[in-house]
Amino acid sequence: MKAHGADARPILDLTGVRKTYSTGAVAVEALRGIDVQINAGEYVAIIGPSGSGKSTLMHILGCLDVPTEGRYELAGRDVSDLDEAELAAIRNREIGFVFQQFNLLADMTALRNVALPLVYAGVPGHERERRARQALERVGLGDRADHRPGELSGGQQQRVAVARALVTEPAMILADEPTGNLDSVSTDDVLGLFAELHEAGRTIVLITHDHEVAEQAERVLTIRDGEISEAVVVP
Repeated sequence: MKAHGADARPILDLTGVRKTYSTGAVAVEALRGIDVQINAGEYVAIIGPSGSGKSTLMHILGCLDVPTEGRYELAGRDVSDLDEAELAAIRNREIGFVFQQFNLLADMTALRNVALPLVYAGVPGHERERRARQALERVGLGDRADHRPGELSGGQQQRVAVARALVTEPAMILADEPTGNLDSVSTDDVLGLFAELHEAGRTIVLITHDHEVAEQAERVLTIRDGEISEAVVVP
């Protein structure tokens, strides 16, 4: 496990974060005062059963939603009350997403899939290709750049998704059930890649319901009934 230096700084800082959903006259409190700090270079897993508030927390961490109350700072910026355009810009610049479903475009090559976030960021074509190839090399798929998703295994598709998450050099990688659709061999492959990225200094936040997957992180936060109930440092 990597040790935290004295200069470790929070990439994510949530203080008193609450999220309430209203359906008619009924108000459902999905998050009930979350206080969490995650430092640069940490590898943290958030685990919880269905209905625990895990997905709501992921949406807020990923700037896909905003808190009803409380403060959320990402890379030093308060994003608690930004509008949708501002949130979209933060998502594209600061967060690399990895999803259970891969979310790759079937008619595009691996290279073009990885380059997509750079298209949205307005990066010139030659620079997009250079950075996308570099990201594919980083995940061990430099020789698969011209393959489409259907020509790749599940584990390889998830590696392409990780390369896409890395290509913008984000403040953190946010992985939502990234092994949920993978067999055991591909799961080990992707978790090995996350371990390598963590050792290289990447900040990784992994959302999962699987205890074995969570234990690959260096710190595990358990969420129950909208509250963080425990934080365990993995030996």
